[in-house]
Amino acid sequence: MIETFALSAAAVAALAAVVPSARQRLELSRAKHRSLAGHSRMAKRVARLVPGYAYDEAQFFGSDAAPADVVTRRSQGFARLAGHLNARHEKSIALTKQAREAISDLQFTGAYRVPYPYSGYLREHLSIGTFVQRTDGVTVTDLDGRTFIDLTGSYGVNVFGHDFYKTCIAEGSARVAELGPILGSYHPAVAWNVEQLRRISGLDEVSFHMSGTEAVMQAVRLARYHTRRQYLVRFSGAYHGWWDDVQPGPGNPLPPGKTYTLKEMHEDTLRVLRKRRDIACVLINPLQALHPNAAAPGDSALVDSGRHAHFDKAAYTNWLVQLREVCTERGIVLIFDEVFMGFRLAPGGAQEYFGVNADMVTYGKTLGGGLPVGVVCGKAALMKRFREDRPADICFARGTFNSHPYVMGAMQVFLERLQSEPVRAIYADLDGTWNGRAARLNAALKSADVPVQVANLQSVWTVFYTQPSRYNWMLQFYLREHGLALSWIGTGRLIFSLNFSEADFEAVSDRFVAAARAMQADGWWWQTEGLTNKAIRRGLLREMLRHWR
Repeated sequence: MIETFALSAAAVAALAAVVPSARQRLELSRAKHRSLAGHSRMAKRVARLVPGYAYDEAQFFGSDAAPADVVTRRSQGFARLAGHLNARHEKSIALTKQAREAISDLQFTGAYRVPYPYSGYLREHLSIGTFVQRTDGVTVTDLDGRTFIDLTGSYGVNVFGHDFYKTCIAEGSARVAELGPILGSYHPAVAWNVEQLRRISGLDEVSFHMSGTEAVMQAVRLARYHTRRQYLVRFSGAYHGWWDDVQPGPGNPLPPGKTYTLKEMHEDTLRVLRKRRDIACVLINPLQALHPNAAAPGDSALVDSGRHAHFDKAAYTNWLVQLREVCTERGIVLIFDEVFMGFRLAPGGAQEYFGVNADMVTYGKTLGGGLPVGVVCGKAALMKRFREDRPADICFARGTFNSHPYVMGAMQVFLERLQSEPVRAIYADLDGTWNGRAARLNAALKSADVPVQVANLQSVWTVFYTQPSRYNWMLQFYLREHGLALSWIGTGRLIFSLNFSEADFEAVSDRFVAAARAMQADGWWWQTEGLTNKAIRRGLLREMLRHWR
């Protein structure tokens, strides 16, 4: 009897220990986004199973089972487009082909401009030049003297226009010329820059790094060091650089480490943050406000018309307020990763724009005045790299080129100009200006009766498509033919600099609509009742199964 009671008590105790753990695990599972972007391990497994295969000419033009006359229109339109681009940019293309043999980045971007089954045929017949020789105003000119309106944004660097940054680099370099590239010692510009960054961020201390990725690495490392917790929370689809912990899933050869990838803007996530004791920090990328829980929208994944985006400032602000409250309550470090969006939304960045303060902020891109830089701003209690009472317990971080004089000089000029009246004037009613421009382009596209619309977070835009199609990725090449330069990911991200005048924007709008009309005339947006997004995805799955070994 006593033995039975003892066994029952032990079972109850074991069950009591297991139940909270199981409940906690279930809550964590519910806080993950249903897509593969929210399940890093599963995404890696699926990625290993996707077979490589390429379409032949017939499949390239007729993968959606379009009738013969439409396939012929596409083939003829493609031949004209390819011939035009190849002839017009001959020098730029020739140097790109030569350099590609030794530059792995060019090999990668060339292969992933479009969904991979189409990539081989497209690269064989249509080439893109990567080399350019000059910029002026809102334009960029290639080696053949062909000028494009620049919508690449230099991956986020170009907030105020090319000429702005050329001035920052020239003036900054002149200021530090007598010192040269000395490292270890500081140029006086460093001290001035630090005071400005403290004022802008509202935080106590600053550390300098060589890139945005390095800055995020250091912020996370310090958060773990001071909280004595291991896990970081990132949100589904968000990009924070390419190092292991913040880029789990495809693209990272390692399995997810001490990282939770959770749903953004969801109560399930707040519930997990309130209950767990192992979370050191939460990373926020403000760009995700445009497409929460979705990865950066590149055309290489544009297999149907499922892409969507929408920015709701009030909803996202409310989310950040709730997140701030939970992090404060639980002692979790809230980190704003403003490497991409910093200084684009407002002079004080996302903290000012959304009215929510972080514990740490990372900056990069534009802050270097056109030169490479990464910066961490944080509360004093989080920035310290050693413990007075445990002298061997340190949090080491260093970089050979941290605080390089030429970078610091260009940064100083950037920060000076950020406070000038002409730049302050640029920030006046940015929401109204860019929302109005997006609305005008959408109206023009609708009037032209083409299945294209745009969504925007101020001057960062994404293109989405309003009828099912397997060929939306072709639009990037028609836009290029009409003189609009996009980054290698295509129509997923258009980045305007803030110096675009109304005349500049009207030129973009006219060219954009003309490109869409040309694409439509060539038959790429052929439509039939059975061609739904669901049917397209099912067809792709059948293709993969046929090629899977």
